[in-house]
Amino acid sequence: MAFYEVYSHPALIRYKTGVCTSATLFLVVTLCLTYISPLLVVYRSQGFWIKRNTYEEQAVVRFQYETLLVAATGTNGDYVAWSTFPHLNNMLGKSLRIPAVSAREEDQNNDGKLDRLIFQMQLPLKDEENVYSVQLLLTFSYQLFTKSRVVMQSLAYVQHSSSVPGAKVFISGDLRLQQRVPLLHRGLFNIYNVSVIDGTSPFASAYDLDNIVRRYRERNLTTILTCPMPVWTTGRAAGSPFQLTAEIQYPVEVISYYPGFWETIKFAWIQYVSVLLIFLWIFQRIQTFVFQNQVLTTVPMSTGKPHQD
Repeated sequence: MAFYEVYSHPALIRYKTGVCTSATLFLVVTLCLTYISPLLVVYRSQGFWIKRNTYEEQAVVRFQYETLLVAATGTNGDYVAWSTFPHLNNMLGKSLRIPAVSAREEDQNNDGKLDRLIFQMQLPLKDEENVYSVQLLLTFSYQLFTKSRVVMQSLAYVQHSSSVPGAKVFISGDLRLQQRVPLLHRGLFNIYNVSVIDGTSPFASAYDLDNIVRRYRERNLTTILTCPMPVWTTGRAAGSPFQLTAEIQYPVEVISYYPGFWETIKFAWIQYVSVLLIFLWIFQRIQTFVFQNQVLTTVPMSTGKPHQD
């Protein structure tokens, strides 16, 4: 009569020993290696805790319609200037030139956030005046919302010079965020929500470009205009104004921030458990080999019950 297997299950065998035995010591060492080794491996592989993280966000940017222009009209220090600040314009005297200005912001992808500023200026000049360099300051309102809420006033500095007098200059660049320290993961950050240029000051030092840029660069959070290739065009006709066109994009930024407690724990837990599973599998096989083959003396006892994983 032929027999065939109709069902099978593993038997549960318990291995018992005294408290002060080599088998007990082996078990303690194995448990320590199983749970501590993954911690050391993860810690040594570029850090266990996540100290910084990044995310992407397009800021809500608005042009503040505050402008300061200085144009050098010769090599002997002559210049013409104009601003949206009445106190500065009163100080300029004969150097004041009032230009025709237009500014338009566009939402190119219709997502509710402005993507670009098109700024155009026509600066009137005398026939004997020629422009050799321009310096332009534009101010913006800059806001972030995804993690910590950032509300600040920022600046774009446009500058170009040439040894040849120009008729117009075209500048196209991105208004990029610069961070010296990461942001917090939540809360309101509005320490820089003050005017970059103090338009109420009656003192000339408040409008000095060196002072404005120096104070601005002392901040931990700023914006800069990246413009790799300004286009300088020569050949201005007599009586024609100097033309300046700036197209400034508001791009998506990669924001650095300090993660919160639960985000840090989640990152650490994922790393630890993924390595722990490997060590559990390895040391489970080692323990099975040692006790089944009686490498260390124990008393095996069968319970008669099936083993349940």
